[in-house]
Amino acid sequence: MVGLEQLSAVSVFEDRYKPNIELEEAKQLVRDAITAGIFCDLGSGSNVDLCVITEKTVDYLRGYDQPVQKGLREGTYRYKPGTTAVLTKTVTPLTLDVVDESVQVMDTE
Repeated sequence: MVGLEQLSAVSVFEDRYKPNIELEEAKQLVRDAITAGIFCDLGSGSNVDLCVITEKTVDYLRGYDQPVQKGLREGTYRYKPGTTAVLTKTVTPLTLDVVDESVQVMDTE
């Protein structure tokens, strides 16, 4: 299954990739593709790391970009116990019947 973050990244490549692209332009292209994925997946984090592989070297560019900056908390988010009153409390028991139970091995390769 393909997620939105993958589709977003691929769409950037499909739009802007060209043969014999210059190194700096290629790094910007990959950065933009990763950023598109980040904005479509809340679990992706907020840093862009690149790995540039050439005939002569392999360069790891950790922290190449940070397209999303965390905001500063401007207030406190701690509330004293009892400040939010519980107006009503209803417990509804659920009766469930197990119809079928099976275990499947997931392919993790």
